[in-house]
Amino acid sequence: MIDPYYLEKLKQQMGELEEKLAHESGSGHHQKLRKLLEEHATLKRIEEKAAPYFRMTQELKENQTLLDDEQSDDEIKELARIEIEELQEKLPSTEKDFMIALLPADPVENRNIIMEIRAGTGGEEAALFAGDLFRIYSRYSENKGWKVNMIDTSPSQVGGYKEIIFSIEGTQVYKTMRYESGGHRVQRVPTTETNGRIHTSAATVAVLPEADEIDEIEIKPEDLRIDVYRASGAGGQHVNTTDSAVRITHLPTNTIAQSQDERSQHRNKDKAMKVLKARLLDKIREEKEAKTASSRKSQIGSGDRSERIRTYNFPQNRLTDHRINLTLYSLDQIIEGHLDELLLALYNHEVEKRLEEKLKSMAS
Repeated sequence: MIDPYYLEKLKQQMGELEEKLAHESGSGHHQKLRKLLEEHATLKRIEEKAAPYFRMTQELKENQTLLDDEQSDDEIKELARIEIEELQEKLPSTEKDFMIALLPADPVENRNIIMEIRAGTGGEEAALFAGDLFRIYSRYSENKGWKVNMIDTSPSQVGGYKEIIFSIEGTQVYKTMRYESGGHRVQRVPTTETNGRIHTSAATVAVLPEADEIDEIEIKPEDLRIDVYRASGAGGQHVNTTDSAVRITHLPTNTIAQSQDERSQHRNKDKAMKVLKARLLDKIREEKEAKTASSRKSQIGSGDRSERIRTYNFPQNRLTDHRINLTLYSLDQIIEGHLDELLLALYNHEVEKRLEEKLKSMAS
């Protein structure tokens, strides 16, 4: 049972934060102000879930007292009994909402993302599947009102992509799309297959939160090698007549990022730098998470490209997510970008696992 004075402590913390916000509002310390605003928003979110939980537990206690009181008349006891039944029915979901609010939010969950899709085993069919995945995410983004920006593409001669890198901008993009990282496998009859045999091919997906100015990423100019070259399309044909494509190498980590989708070298450089920062941030986050065993336990998979997370079986119209043993017979809808049911199931599963960890830590 959570201490009922928790809500009072929470309100006290919010009051102290509001005083700090008032003090910092005109200081010009934008990063510090932003951090305080985020902290205040977190406490406010917890308070909104804590208040009804503590109100209901108090009402339950008061009604139980009336029911147990020998001096209470039958009518009062009957009203108390009805109220107790209603409260006991509502309390579990209210308590769960409160506990979820107590779970620490991922500091990057509200950020935009860089998404990378690469064809894996399966040759031309894998490239076509990579193109299908891009189409799924593009249509889903369109349904959500998000904006997709191309960064770098390596088209296949038969269609699809050997590799495609793009950004998605919108509300809580990383929080929603983070579960897509990993290996995706497709089982279907290729259009080139004359005997109707089912082929299996694969593609890998990486979802990286965009780096922010508050991230501790130090990139020294002398640590970068910047190359420019002429952008080309499928089969090597030139899509631009100037050296506008940009490749940036971070020498200390040998991390490479490139962009060739814009005609402007300057815009390609900006996009490549955005990808580079996202990859460096991902390395830092991986290192931190590796040190925190509990956070790794509660995550759905590792996000590693090599981990097979999902199978798309076209003949049976079936999608299986292996991390949570979920099977949906609506692949035709998912291909059109209807991912909400799948992504919500993944989110709920992770929340349940994190709640288990939270309750264990509170009990110990």
